[in-house]
Amino acid sequence: MTGKTETAPPDALLLMGRQCPYCPTVLKGLQALKSDGNIGQLETVVIEDHPERAIELGVRSVPWVRIGPFELPGLHSEQELREWAEKADTREGMAKYLAELIGSGNIDKCLQLIDADSQRVYALLMLFTDTDTELNIRIGISAIMESLQGSTALAGIADELRELLKHDEPRIRGDACHYLALSGLAETGNWIKPLLEDPDSNVREIAADSLAELALNG
Repeated sequence: MTGKTETAPPDALLLMGRQCPYCPTVLKGLQALKSDGNIGQLETVVIEDHPERAIELGVRSVPWVRIGPFELPGLHSEQELREWAEKADTREGMAKYLAELIGSGNIDKCLQLIDADSQRVYALLMLFTDTDTELNIRIGISAIMESLQGSTALAGIADELRELLKHDEPRIRGDACHYLALSGLAETGNWIKPLLEDPDSNVREIAADSLAELALNG
């Protein structure tokens, strides 16, 4: 399922400053979204009045917006804000957001999001299976998966990873094999063994390494 899981529109929070030249534009855009029903509650905080909110959220510059789970620093047009609001409850939206975080090197934030809701790992899986995903994003995905080693979140997508062992793209077969080994589930060894005969030499090597890792940690 990739559609919205809730019907209620997401709430929004705007941190703004009195001297900020861009904040009125963002505020106007958010007010338009609230008027249209694209967002629910809209909270605005002037950081000169409430600096503790900026400290609490780790915000160093304004404007700064949070729409649902998405934190959006800097200037954003009404259309950009609308697109994020529409995607706030979708895996596609979370996949796009995770890709942007990975692209900016914010792996820790990705892990925080998955830790808060393990279902968000499916958005990461969506990125992983997209053959158009750029190399730097794929490297970031691997870093996240390795940080999730032995976690409930990673074990939760074991069946999906098993299916990907039959993917047409060797790179995806190999990565799925590696991620299954990271899950630590004993049954994954039998799933991986057929890849020892994979037509791609890199996949065969990853399968052998993965089985060795499972045996070592078993």
